[in-house]
Amino acid sequence: MSWEITYLPEALEDLRRLDGSQRVLVRKAIQKVSLNPLPETEGGYGKLLGNKNNTNLTGFLKIKLRGVWLRIVYKIMRIDSRMIIVIIGAREDDEVYETAYKRIQKHDV
Repeated sequence: MSWEITYLPEALEDLRRLDGSQRVLVRKAIQKVSLNPLPETEGGYGKLLGNKNNTNLTGFLKIKLRGVWLRIVYKIMRIDSRMIIVIIGAREDDEVYETAYKRIQKHDV
């Protein structure tokens, strides 16, 4: 069973800004994870995030695309089997996580 995938508006823009090959990799990764977006501790693909450098991302998960140095931060909504993509971006000194935190606050995710 695949979970429904939704994007914050900024995350869609992140996806549009990627070059064609990166976009394909990101879409494939999200599609794969949507089959089981639960945390690794529950047998899923997601890696749990926590509270670091004043960015409390507890309850959020990430997908790491090592070959292209991208991170995807998302949240799962267990009640309606939905995963919300918050950000797609390069790791670059944890900037992706700081931006994710700001978006979470803005959209009250």
